Amino acid sequence: MRAWQRFRHHPPALVGLGIIVTFLVLAFAAPLISPYDPNAQDLSVAIQGPSGSHWLGTDQLGRDIATRLMYGTRISLLIGVLAVAIGLVVGVPLGVVAGYYGGWADMAVSRFADMLFAFTSILLALTLVAVLGVSLQNVIIAVGISVIPVIVRLVRSSVLSLREEPFVEAARALGAGDLRIIVRHVFRNALTPVLVHATLSIGVSILLAAGLGFLGLGVQSPTAEWGTMLGEGRQFIFSAPHLTAFPGIAIFLAILAFNLLGDGLRDALDPRMSTTERPAG
Repeated sequence: MRAWQRFRHHPPALVGLGIIVTFLVLAFAAPLISPYDPNAQDLSVAIQGPSGSHWLGTDQLGRDIATRLMYGTRISLLIGVLAVAIGLVVGVPLGVVAGYYGGWADMAVSRFADMLFAFTSILLALTLVAVLGVSLQNVIIAVGISVIPVIVRLVRSSVLSLREEPFVEAARALGAGDLRIIVRHVFRNALTPVLVHATLSIGVSILLAAGLGFLGLGVQSPTAEWGTMLGEGRQFIFSAPHLTAFPGIAIFLAILAFNLLGDGLRDALDPRMSTTERPAG
């Protein structure tokens, strides 16, 4: 409850949460809000600007941009959430094992993370998509794998500091096994930075998936996805800038929202990191 009270008094985080909720409402209520099919083509109204019948205009195939943005929200958020979930499912256990046991386990996990860190996120995702093939599932896997090394490093560093804490030593002296110590003492106290980073990573994953879509290696048309819409509209950027402006704004708002939410969660869950309590400079 105290964390919620601190979160409520963090205006930027509430703004971020509001934006995310708005996106979710638009995504699930899209069939009720828009009368158009997101993939229906009508060349007679192609590349029209915003109007009463088409709030955000139409694209080069006469498809309603507002409708495609709403349906695209489903895909973009799905990629972001599932990619981070993959990163957590793989990265958290590896980080815990490396940080708690050390030795050869730490060396093996650290070298695995270093291998992934040798590539930038976009290059790693591009390589994986090129190997696996272009599809929604493979985009999620590629983006999820790019999240793993950061999660591993974060969890490992947290566990390294926690395993020497007095409460862990006390539990070990009382005869608690490694699994019990990890689950009840170490991981619970390492959960805050993991949750914060996971929230921030959703925005990064959305951006990465949009980058793949923009390059033509992400979700393929006619499926509506923000990056793919951005890539399709780039050839009309001067004659019909609304084709790229509105998907770009959607991507910007989503990333901003998750960053604001992550910052608010950090301050709410760890009051020592509150912006009001940090030393100047």
